[in-house]
Amino acid sequence: MRRLWVLLAAGVVALVVAVSAVASRGDGSDDGAYRVRAIFDNASFIIAGGDVKVAGVNAGTIESVDVTPDNKAVAVLRITDPAFQDFRRDATCNIGLQSLIGEQYVECVPTQKRGDGIPVPGPLAAIRSGEGKGQHLLPVSQTSSPVGPDLLANIMRVPQRERFRLIIAELGTGLAGNGGELRTVIRRANPTLQQANKLVEILAKQNRTIERLVAQSDEALAPLANRTDDLKTFIARSGDTAEAVAARGDALEENLRRLPGFLDELEPAARRIGALSDQLGPAVANLTSRAPELNQTVERLGDFSNAATPALRSLGDAADQGRETFPRIMRLANQLDELGTPLAPLAKDLAELGDSFDRTGGITHILRLLYFYTASLNGKDGIAHYIRTTIVPDGSCLDRSPVVSASCVGRFLPQEDDAESRAASRSSSGDVTKARKQLETLLGPEGTR
Repeated sequence: MRRLWVLLAAGVVALVVAVSAVASRGDGSDDGAYRVRAIFDNASFIIAGGDVKVAGVNAGTIESVDVTPDNKAVAVLRITDPAFQDFRRDATCNIGLQSLIGEQYVECVPTQKRGDGIPVPGPLAAIRSGEGKGQHLLPVSQTSSPVGPDLLANIMRVPQRERFRLIIAELGTGLAGNGGELRTVIRRANPTLQQANKLVEILAKQNRTIERLVAQSDEALAPLANRTDDLKTFIARSGDTAEAVAARGDALEENLRRLPGFLDELEPAARRIGALSDQLGPAVANLTSRAPELNQTVERLGDFSNAATPALRSLGDAADQGRETFPRIMRLANQLDELGTPLAPLAKDLAELGDSFDRTGGITHILRLLYFYTASLNGKDGIAHYIRTTIVPDGSCLDRSPVVSASCVGRFLPQEDDAESRAASRSSSGDVTKARKQLETLLGPEGTR
């Protein structure tokens, strides 16, 4: 009896383990992988273990391939890359050709590109119960199965060629009641048709905007039609510009290579400019409040500008004359430069001499020398200053001759004759005073001054 209970307990445990394993496999939580259950119209050439790519990067593998009750292909995609485990409701998947031997893979787009301000769609819904529980369902409307080029090439071979002819012959009969499904399959089979259909839907929603665009474009193109010559010139010059840019392609490439470094250096400058703009806010506000006065000033400057026009024209004439004058001045400057170059050492020596002369008080000593030398040559008597030494422009003095001339005789009294010389000086002083009185009598007081 005890043995029977042990066997029953072991069976229950095994059953629980099996159920847990199946449940964990169904919800995709056994290894933490992210699973997408993608439904395709046709998936006959993909196999378990194939690649799943996102933007050309391997993001996971095809875990299994099965058939749904409504004869659709279902592929369970096991996404192992954490960066792509966020499929959105607008996600799409299509089957692509891996190589020329017929191997295929699944290419997925977790979410579509959108502009700024457009809300991001919600996450791809997960299956809550039943087969594929826990997996994220991607409906057949968001998948496509393009026909591979190898299959198209096989049409030209036997026996596919005969089979294709039979298919074409019987296609009308087979699709007599399935035209809608055929149209749906064709649209899903070609991603381009899917995108074209979405484009048409967007255009249909924006028909009023397109209508206004057409109406306004007529108004915008009317002035352009009147300036067709300018448009032709613009197109011709654009071609010349493109040709010039192509000729400097290496330089342009070098500029683009340096652009990131320039932008890195520009960022701090942009911050400083932003701070300057913030600080300029009050100044701009004050200028705004003073706008009427500024307008009046600008209007008054018109008369000043008109009055300054003749002066500006005269400056133009002076500039024309300067075109002739400045080349001549340039030649003179070159000559001065040639002259100044050899004089530079002399000027340096003179500068050092002058500096030394100034430091040692040379000017003071020269002035003292002149002062005392002059004092030593001049004398003073009772009447006025006199010069002890002078040049007499008389030929008799300059002639070397032993003959004594009375006009050249000069006698200096010895020291012991001072009394006699003073008496003679007083006598000569009286004679001078008498002569001055006689001149005053003849010429008057004003004439003797």
